[in-house]
Amino acid sequence: MFVFLEAYRAGLLNRNNWTRNIVAGVIVGVVALPLAMAFAIASGVKPEQGLYTAIIAGLAVSVFGGSRVQIAGPTGAFIVILSDIVVRHGVDGLQVATFMAGIILVLFGLSRLGAVIKFIPRPVIIGFTAGIGVIIWVGQWKDFFGLPPVSGEYFHQKLWHLLQVLPQWHLNTTALALLSLLLVVFSSRLPRMRHVPGPLLALVVATALQSIFHFDGVATIGSTFGEIPRGLPHFQWPDVSLGRVVELVGPAFAIAMLGAIESLLSAVVADGMAGTRHNSNQELVGQGLANIAAPLFGGIAATGAIARTATNIRNGGNSPLAGIVHSLTLVLIILFLAPYAANVPLAVLAAILFVVAWNMSEARHFVRMVRRAPRADVVILLVTFGLTVFADLVVAVNIGVVLAMLFFLRRMAGSVEVNRQSDASLRKEFAYLGFEGLPDAVQVYSVEGPLFYGAVEAFQQALSESGPSPRVLVIRLRHVPFIDATGLQVLEEAVEDLQRRRVRVMLAEVNGRVYRKLGRIGLVDKLGRKNIGQSLIAILERAAETAGDDGGNN
Repeated sequence: MFVFLEAYRAGLLNRNNWTRNIVAGVIVGVVALPLAMAFAIASGVKPEQGLYTAIIAGLAVSVFGGSRVQIAGPTGAFIVILSDIVVRHGVDGLQVATFMAGIILVLFGLSRLGAVIKFIPRPVIIGFTAGIGVIIWVGQWKDFFGLPPVSGEYFHQKLWHLLQVLPQWHLNTTALALLSLLLVVFSSRLPRMRHVPGPLLALVVATALQSIFHFDGVATIGSTFGEIPRGLPHFQWPDVSLGRVVELVGPAFAIAMLGAIESLLSAVVADGMAGTRHNSNQELVGQGLANIAAPLFGGIAATGAIARTATNIRNGGNSPLAGIVHSLTLVLIILFLAPYAANVPLAVLAAILFVVAWNMSEARHFVRMVRRAPRADVVILLVTFGLTVFADLVVAVNIGVVLAMLFFLRRMAGSVEVNRQSDASLRKEFAYLGFEGLPDAVQVYSVEGPLFYGAVEAFQQALSESGPSPRVLVIRLRHVPFIDATGLQVLEEAVEDLQRRRVRVMLAEVNGRVYRKLGRIGLVDKLGRKNIGQSLIAILERAAETAGDDGGNN
């Protein structure tokens, strides 16, 4: 109930805000109508299941989510995953996987992983969303052109078969699809149609033409799926067994990860448009509850929908009331207008998905990133994109994130410097501190950056190139914010090697966090507490006193 408390404190539940939120909710509900059916059909399920999802998930996220303006429902991002699950495990398997994904999302939220998921690199997100856009676009050729069914497990196989049957395109179907596409794209330029959503206008016009002229060979919702039931779905517990749970863990986790990414991206966009501030962890809990509830009433996977959320904000929605009204609007449409959906041509839904695919691909942003981004980011982008299209979305995201981490570690390791500091380089610092100069037979090394496993090579190389062994070697750790297990091991090995060469090792400017880690591995005792300090001057004075010794450590 986070969003209701936030809206109440902001005074957004007062009566003077009801009208704007009711209007926004009705508009979003009307916009969601064709999208919900289109996404459901593209995912391999019946169109009414998309409507049920938009109703149930939209209501759950509006009540339990972390953004007061978020609108949830089926989205294009899920099409690739859901259609594959339906092919492999059936619609029942999809509902079990969605239910499991909902539980995973709730656990994500309760574990406070919302902020972590937002750190997925931008090239990975652009790469897989662009890949999904391409898959959706090619996947709609059949309904857009009225082509015969094609087979093929992989994208390139389906594409090749589609190209082979493309000359068999159906004239009436293609004409309706092209008209619908033009209406979706250019409806805002038509007189008195500026405020009418393009997908709705295309749906109404194409359905009316089909109802009047009954074009031969044009596939419709009625001819393909039968009439949409007039009424709300009944509660039905999914067929869950231990074997099926084990079988569907992978798909469920894929749904959960994609749902988390998509919903949090939508919430961030909403914050920028509405000036709000969402709660990431609560948003994941709300999305989880939505995906638990949706399959219990015949629905499929859902997440925050960026386009519908933006429509809500643009039309004045500023509280959860708009999302609730959006769900109620779809309920009324099902109760009173369901029979008219039988004449909806599949071609108009394919045209709507063409536009959705274009928007998802972010083609301009994709090209700009390829041309201007650093080479490492371009590699991550293209690898993620290619794997999404030709392999698997989950594999693409995993490999994209791993590549991003490796490139990040490489950059971090390259930014860590280990330098020997001469008396001349320390002169200004000594003058400021009132110290005369570097004692004889004393060398000072400065480590700049975290001493972690990716940076230990620079540390080892610098010490190996130190030249003749000094009596005392001081290592400055002023700019070392943390040190990991590998760094500790390498430091310990370096100390032992230097001590065997009768070199006294001292550590200067050690922060408390690093000092505690040195103590746990016994390095403080090995060096001697007097040889570790937070002040460079104190350590150098100690070094000057002992430089004449035989090099043994106390």
